[in-house]
Parts: sequence; structure tokens; C-alpha cells
Amino acid sequence: MATSGKLLFTLPIPPLNQHPGGTVTVTEPAPAVYLLTITSPPDNRLTTATCTAILDALDLIEFGGYTPGVVITTSGLPKFFSNGLDLEHALGTEGFLPGVLYKLFNRYLTYPMPTIALLPGHAFAGGLMLAMHHDYRVMNPTKGFACVNELEFGVPLKAAMSSIFRLKLPAVTYRDLVLEAKRFSGEEAVRCGLVDRVGGLEEALGLIKERKLTNKAKTGIYGLLKAEMYRESVGFLTKAGYDKEEEKDRLMIEGEDRRREEAEGRLKGIKEKAKL
Repeated sequence: MATSGKLLFTLPIPPLNQHPGGTVTVTEPAPAVYLLTITSPPDNRLTTATCTAILDALDLIEFGGYTPGVVITTSGLPKFFSNGLDLEHALGTEGFLPGVLYKLFNRYLTYPMPTIALLPGHAFAGGLMLAMHHDYRVMNPTKGFACVNELEFGVPLKAAMSSIFRLKLPAVTYRDLVLEAKRFSGEEAVRCGLVDRVGGLEEALGLIKERKLTNKAKTGIYGLLKAEMYRESVGFLTKAGYDKEEEKDRLMIEGEDRRREEAEGRLKGIKEKAKL
């Protein structure tokens, strides 16, 4: 059975509003394998405090004198990988999306080492988005679901949030995930391409060994290759990309409002034709 290994460092997640805070801990369960564990009860919400601590940890791994290798991101909470955003905090914090959340997504998407999201429990909404910005995913076979449930609480997806699913998933999986808010178990997630395998840390380490992932960052171009591979998402995750898409969203919403107003104006005549 694999263990979490030698402790390298721990960073605090300061308390924020109703969130009590927590820690981001990095250990080394195998040579040049860095296990980044997020523990922020009750469900690892992606607040400014949590995202900043993760970003700091990724900087320390890259620039702190450690051998280039592989980063595994997981949770210290058995029930959740992450339950996504605190919507009140996200909507009420100026610049949160481009300056915090998208910065974290972009950091993982272009990180100069292979990354694996290890999901011990639920990965909902923004939590699953975070996992999707990793190179590989390993999910608990018996506990937890992967889900994008924005449909259920009436929040549309931004371009930067949806593009990663479009780039990495089969079209039918993307449809079921977004338009049905389907909850995928571990085995279903493997079959549909959401995750690479089921299991825990031992299986994640097995994936690293089989694919020789600890060697991939040695030439120094791993992050550049990913940036080119996922250039659509990288573009959306920048401040300029965010501003451009916000303007598109504004125009789309205005167009939808006009469409509804025009339909209401025609409705009386349509009802008369239908003899309603």
C-alpha cells in the first residue's frame, strides 16, 4: 500500500468568511513525485484563500530547488476532492475569476511537469474543472461522483470553464455532463473518458511508473507543449481573453432579452392562429 511519504512543506489556508481555513501540504511518496494535499473543511471550496495557497505550493515545487517530476493533487477530506466555488464569494470578489480561479486553472494547464488529479470523493462543478486542467485523473472506484451541476442551480458556464471539457472529452460525454448534469461514478468516468483509471494513491503511482512520467519534465518544454495543445483554453484563461468573452456574453444576454420581448409581442397572434 502506498503512503504519503516524506513531508516537504505545509502552507496555511487562512480563514475566509464562513470557511475555517486549512492547509496545503506537500509530501514526496516516491522520488520526484509531489503529493499536494488540500485540506479545507468541509468540502475544499475554491475560494481566494484556497486557490492562493495552491498556487504558492506549485511555485515552491517548481522554483524551490526540488527535482522536476510529477505533481499529484488530492484532498485530505475523504468525501470531497472539491465541491467547487463559493458562489457568494466568487460573485462578490472583484476580479476573482480572471485573477484567482482562472490563474489557478492556467497554472495547472501549462505546468511544466505532469500533473495528476487524485479524486478520493466528489468533484463537483469547479472542483471537476480543476481536475480537468490536470493531465491525468484517478478516481475512487466506490465513493464520490464527478459532475458539472450548473444546470441544477441555474448558472451558465463561462467560456474558460467549458472549453476544457470540449477539448478533452468525447462530444457525447460533454453533452451528458453539461446538459443533463449527469453524475459519473468512477467506473463510468473511466468508460466516458473523464478519468484515466480508478483507484487511490497506489494506482496513481502505478500510472506514473507505467508511463514514465517522472522523466517527462527534464527537457524543460513540457509546459510549452501543453500550452500549444490547449491554446483555446489558455486564451480564455488570460485577462484579455476574459474581457473579450465577457463582452460576448453581454451581447448574447442582450440578444436573448430582445428575442423574448419579440416573442411576447407575437404571442397573441400565434395563440389566435392556434385557437388557444
